Amino acid sequence: MGTVLFAVAAVALTALSLHGLLVRPRLTADPRGLRIRTTTGKHDLHWPEVTARVRTTRRLGRDSATLEIEAGDQLYVFGWLELGADPRDVLDTLTALKP
Repeated sequence: MGTVLFAVAAVALTALSLHGLLVRPRLTADPRGLRIRTTTGKHDLHWPEVTARVRTTRRLGRDSATLEIEAGDQLYVFGWLELGADPRDVLDTLTALKP
């Protein structure tokens, strides 16, 4: 039983590691717009179609901030782990880049 549990945990950890390697960087920005990478591919968004905001929620006694990027009917949500920085700082950078 312990061997099976260990094998399942090893496969799950390997899958998560591969996902993290293949989909990075998740978000890149330049003066033309944003590029978002997901498991389904790359999405190029131009600034006029993008709305970005930081949403703060309280969970398990802690405040957690996420960056929400809305484009049309799509909503992309990024946490600190995906961004590698505080979502508030990333929003400030995106605001400075947006024409």
